[in-house]
Amino acid sequence: MNLQKQLFDLDENATYLNGAFMSPSLKSVAEIGKQQVDLKLRPYQVKGEDFFTTVASIKTEFAKLVNSNDSNRIAIIPSVSYGLANVAKNINVKGKEIILVEQQFPSNVYPWFELEKTQQAKLNIINAPQDLENRGEFWNKRVLEAINENTGVVAISHVHWADGTLFDLKAIRKKTKEFGALLIIDGTQSVGAYPFDVQEIEPDALICAGYKWLMGPYGMGVAYYGPEFDHGSPIEQNWINRKDSENFAALVDYNHEYQPGAMRYSMGEQSNFILAPMFLEALKQLNTWGIDNIQSYCKSITKIPLEKLQLKGYWVEDLNFRSSHLFGVRKTGLDVGLLKQKLDKKNIFVSVRGSSIRVAPHVYNTEADMMKLVDILN
Repeated sequence: MNLQKQLFDLDENATYLNGAFMSPSLKSVAEIGKQQVDLKLRPYQVKGEDFFTTVASIKTEFAKLVNSNDSNRIAIIPSVSYGLANVAKNINVKGKEIILVEQQFPSNVYPWFELEKTQQAKLNIINAPQDLENRGEFWNKRVLEAINENTGVVAISHVHWADGTLFDLKAIRKKTKEFGALLIIDGTQSVGAYPFDVQEIEPDALICAGYKWLMGPYGMGVAYYGPEFDHGSPIEQNWINRKDSENFAALVDYNHEYQPGAMRYSMGEQSNFILAPMFLEALKQLNTWGIDNIQSYCKSITKIPLEKLQLKGYWVEDLNFRSSHLFGVRKTGLDVGLLKQKLDKKNIFVSVRGSSIRVAPHVYNTEADMMKLVDILN
């Protein structure tokens, strides 16, 4: 895969290594958004079938992205918190443990706090090792060792949002199955840039915001719900999720049946005539690139710069336990706040997360971009 910067409208004076914060829009996605805003000037051009066709295409493209053979298992959501609220409403973990990892993103923590109160669930937060040597390997071991007959849910990400630690979901899924526990994944910081296979991992739910690695607009995401949720009750009761909702003339013939699969969990106004077409275009581009190719490209442009950083005394996780599109850089005694100020002055954009400089390159970056970061880090 080659550099794709020509498909974006990034300032030549800016070095954007912060895709984990928010992706820049593709030019094609922005153009569709402008066209769709103008469409509202002429609402008579919107047809009844338009409420369904774009949404169906989004589900098809996302199913392809994660290798799901059933697009009806995909729901359209506005946020990760919404997608996880549907999960939390439809599981029984009374008295069981819910396993999380340290400093997990809040949207995948607060729903479990609620079950701690309402179902007397017990939160078991697995801390990262203090010793940086083999940190990712030992953190994974701690998660696996924690799963037992008392486990009701493991709620985790594939790639840790703060430092890119890679969790072995295949091994975690195998052990959760041994004890009948659910595996709930926040894929926001991985899906779209790191390969994910629904048929291989078999998650009970996979929840993804759309505005990061899925390259879509803010306010629209996707969720995969497995068979565990086939007969659940969604947090929102809207008309479009009911059986035969395509028949506008019969909408007041109220139907107590839902559309098939996970469609019951989709948000109201999922047909959003501005955001949905933009999101669809973004997903199409990702599938055109190929997720394996994206990850390989990020690996190619970061290999030498990261080796140089390690020679300077910086710590980066072993490649077997991190991603190449999102990773943390640490150094003992490093003043990350001061460093961030220096980077901002040079228009080099990264994030500070805890004690880590979070670096998140993509296909619009080059090895030279990474070297600019290396040169600043003393």
